[in-house]
Amino acid sequence: MRLYLLALLESAPKHGYELIKALGDRFGGTYSPSAGTIYPRLAKLEEEGLVATETEGRRTKYSITEAGLAELNRRRQELADVEDNISASVRRLADDLRADIRSNMQGLRADLAATAEAARATARTTVPTGRAGHSPEGQRILKEAELLVQSFRDDIRVELRKHGASQPLTPVTLETVRTVLEQARISIRNSLRD
Repeated sequence: MRLYLLALLESAPKHGYELIKALGDRFGGTYSPSAGTIYPRLAKLEEEGLVATETEGRRTKYSITEAGLAELNRRRQELADVEDNISASVRRLADDLRADIRSNMQGLRADLAATAEAARATARTTVPTGRAGHSPEGQRILKEAELLVQSFRDDIRVELRKHGASQPLTPVTLETVRTVLEQARISIRNSLRD
């Protein structure tokens, strides 16, 4: 952790929160260090003369010292090895998540297909054939379907924005949203064609 902190400070001075966020980003959102982990380490680095602090109002900005830069330069290979290990771990985790998503998507596809078939069966028994879309009942059903789609869209947008306000979306989350929506689109279109 100390090498990471020094490496992050090498590019520019940062506040503690910026360091926590940068470390979380580096680990692809799989690990986000707490303030209780970072600040004691920063205090130790300052005590060792590797980091200097500057107070800005109620916030403290940390910067690497010449001694800190020398320490970082001496241990660059160690940092590179740690980077390689972390990158490999994040790749393995991403691969595992993709496999889980694929497995869950297969179950979701089956559930969507079963639900669509049940909806088609119900529709065949409750809506007369012919120009049902033009009948009052057909118009009511169309309006209800449109409201369901709108409500779903609104709910998901709220959830995405709430999540995005506290932490960035990961590429895995984006891919999950894309895949699930595409499968839902396919199922709905297939239902409409029957």
